[in-house]
Amino acid sequence: MAEPAALQRLIRQVGGYGLASGFGLALDMTVLALLVTSFHVHYLIAATLSFICGGAVVYALSVWWVFDSRRITSRALEFSSFIALGAAGLIVNAAVMHIAVGVLALNFMVGKVLAAGFTFCTNFFLRQRVLFSPAAPAPAQLDAQGGAE
Repeated sequence: MAEPAALQRLIRQVGGYGLASGFGLALDMTVLALLVTSFHVHYLIAATLSFICGGAVVYALSVWWVFDSRRITSRALEFSSFIALGAAGLIVNAAVMHIAVGVLALNFMVGKVLAAGFTFCTNFFLRQRVLFSPAAPAPAQLDAQGGAE
């Protein structure tokens, strides 16, 4: 069972990431709607472009407000890694959009809502584990703390 402090931290992170993702999703869906309805961009291309716009907002809010631990000290490398991990979310986003719109013939905005749920889970887990969690202690630190060699 997780320690209460660790569980509270996780709950705070999920909630904060949820709010950050909400802002990112609002921008994502706005850009998607504009690109598809006003500029007649194909929904999968528009979904990719809008996803990147929303991802930039989520990154900024994540490092400013949500996550207090960082594994990477270089902001440029951290942002690049954030976007690279977001590629997994982008794949999930495109797959769900294709199934929802291209196969099930749902409205593209309904497809986006479905895709957002799957993408949120994928991106939170990857980003929290890979970028924004404390680094594991080195073996020498474990020995000094009484851990096994």
